[in-house]
Amino acid sequence: MKTVRIVGIDPGSRCTGFGVVDVAGRTSRYVASGCVRTREGSHVARLEQIFHSLADVFREYRPGAVALESVFMHRNADSAIKLGQARSAALCAAYGVVSSDRVFEYAPRAVKQAVTGYGGADKDQVQAMVKSLLKVDGKMSADASDALAVALCHGFGLSTAAALNRATGA
Repeated sequence: MKTVRIVGIDPGSRCTGFGVVDVAGRTSRYVASGCVRTREGSHVARLEQIFHSLADVFREYRPGAVALESVFMHRNADSAIKLGQARSAALCAAYGVVSSDRVFEYAPRAVKQAVTGYGGADKDQVQAMVKSLLKVDGKMSADASDALAVALCHGFGLSTAAALNRATGA
């Protein structure tokens, strides 16, 4: 079975999480994770840092796919706008390094559903399942585990599609 490397992204204007997994069928393997923590300064400077840092991640890990969490509604419009801009910086970095047909987006509820079986799961539940599924011990930031959850969500979709193709002979 062919292995696909997936980089998952959990965008944020102060901390953008990334997670790298290798997926072969129903088997997922942890590769790396981390967080791009932006420096103090203007919002534009933080967006530039997100763009360049993620472009470096994509060049280093050479993913076959990039999966991002889509924007969800915030109560605070200013926060939603900043999150959308951070997400756009991540998308631009992905499109600049990885072809656009290998960039995918998932709603937060879909990610939680894929990883925990419940679309309303909280961050602790998501993190516990990510660590269990990838057999990772020790401390992991919420941003990194969220990014790994996005990557796993995409990977689960790939394995389901492959199983369906085998079952139908497509």
